[in-house]
Amino acid sequence: MGRAWVFGDNVSTDHIIPGRYNITTDPKELAKHVFEYTRPEFAKKVAAGDVVVAGGNFGCGSSREHAVIALKECDVYVIAKTYGWIFKRNCVNNGLLPRQFEGSTDITGIRDQDEVVLNQVTNTLDDLTRNMSLSLRPIPRFLLEIQRAGSLMAYINTNKGYRKLR
Repeated sequence: MGRAWVFGDNVSTDHIIPGRYNITTDPKELAKHVFEYTRPEFAKKVAAGDVVVAGGNFGCGSSREHAVIALKECDVYVIAKTYGWIFKRNCVNNGLLPRQFEGSTDITGIRDQDEVVLNQVTNTLDDLTRNMSLSLRPIPRFLLEIQRAGSLMAYINTNKGYRKLR
């Protein structure tokens, strides 16, 4: 169980982690500055199990992986209507599972700081505050395996006979 952190459409990677912090890839340092300009309280108040809920085109903008690294370090779930394609790929590659609402799911009923639970069995985001459930797209098994391994490279290095890439 966690809290919802609700964002609108077109949240860029620079909104997630300001570009001036892209001089490091240290997850702990990046997590201190998540949403620093758009939601200054986020880094101090976010807790493991919280859910970032967003509209369309979440993670648009630059192709840097820093935004994904920072969110993963915060130990949050990320669920959006749609994603910027590079951000979504970076999520998968780094072991942060980018969940997506079903195409016609109306997310306007969920409010910031609602108490929510991501139900992996029913593929829903259950809003306990408002007593409603939002439908999520099912996750392909392969993506779950990558996420369980921790990243795409960890998956490749330990599965299916692939040899370690140098």
